[in-house]
Amino acid sequence: MMIPVRCFSCGKVVGEYYEEFEKRTSKGEPAEKIFKDLGIERYCCRRMLLSHVDLIDDIIKYSK
Repeated sequence: MMIPVRCFSCGKVVGEYYEEFEKRTSKGEPAEKIFKDLGIERYCCRRMLLSHVDLIDDIIKYSK
């Protein structure tokens, strides 16, 4: 998990919500409902979770 701990724009902590968000979106739940349940209201914080791409597993292959 390499998501930033805080939102780049407002500074709110968003890293703690990533695992729950990822788990629920993989089950097919709409992102809007998840954000309401987690209490994430600002667009900048929503952007942090929606646009994150976890590339660490792909990058580790080339570490040698």
